[in-house]
Amino acid sequence: MDLPEDAELEATDPERLLIARFGRSFEAGEVLYREGEPGLEAYLLEEGRVRLTKKVRGAERSLMILKPGELFGESALVPGAERSSTAIALSAGLALAIDQATLQNLLEHSPEIASRIVKQLVRRLRDAEDQIEIMMLSDVQSKVVSALLKLAQQAREPGQPNAIFAVSPMELATRVGLDVDMVKRSVQQLREGQYIRVSDERLEVPDIEALRKLYGLLGLKDEVRGEA
Repeated sequence: MDLPEDAELEATDPERLLIARFGRSFEAGEVLYREGEPGLEAYLLEEGRVRLTKKVRGAERSLMILKPGELFGESALVPGAERSSTAIALSAGLALAIDQATLQNLLEHSPEIASRIVKQLVRRLRDAEDQIEIMMLSDVQSKVVSALLKLAQQAREPGQPNAIFAVSPMELATRVGLDVDMVKRSVQQLREGQYIRVSDERLEVPDIEALRKLYGLLGLKDEVRGEA
């Protein structure tokens, strides 16, 4: 549902003007687009949460859960592209709908918003590369530790040995391409080894270097197993 373009258009804040003009509100459970449909618009999430899913061998698999500030459906910025996933709203929210003409307009007249989009495109490329690297690992614990290390490094404050970040079991399972129960068992083992602490959906890595050393040891074990 498009937002009304009335009093908000008179606002002086450029971002409010963009939301009034290009904003799309949605309700929990609403399908924003479906896999296989023509891609007409990308979305920059402003409020709410959205799940991306994809059919794999006939089964619906969760790819990721998006939070405010994240870009999705970016393949629509390439002419003739089809949707590679389905986007379902987990809560009511708001997103900027960006087609190719809008992107060009933002690049020319709204450098701050354009910069956010470019940063998100770079982040998505980095996440895709990270996921490929994780998928190449053979054992569950190595996959989970690798994903946690990458999240911790992104969340780490300069000069600090620890990192705290929010990640749900489903999000972590999506990142590593494993069943949620397998991921939960792996996380519990890491908790018992005091490599991580968990409170609700917030996770702390108290010593990133210790977790990195564990990852190295897991790699050595995998090499030995392969040579045996």
